[in-house]
Amino acid sequence: MTGSEPDHAPFQAPWQAQLFGVTVALADAGVFTWPDWTRALGAEIARGTPYWEAWLVTLEKLLAGLGVALPPEVAALAHLWEEAAHATPHGQPILLENAPGA
Repeated sequence: MTGSEPDHAPFQAPWQAQLFGVTVALADAGVFTWPDWTRALGAEIARGTPYWEAWLVTLEKLLAGLGVALPPEVAALAHLWEEAAHATPHGQPILLENAPGA
């Protein structure tokens, strides 16, 4: 790196990079268009939502509006992942089938 380049990573946490990657993959797959994405993200940021939170909220709203990932389904799946995390021994990969409710 030269002295003129900023000394910081583009993402502050791994989940931000993952969220970015998922968004790009969904757009590349044609689930939504980039113009739709930028309009929705801009509107969320204009509400004062912090940047990466706005990114997540925008993706959730777009997918729900398209019927791809409805909030009750997302909540149920998140709950199963949480159960799987609690049921998985430390140091082992978290597998959805480890959830008692799976």
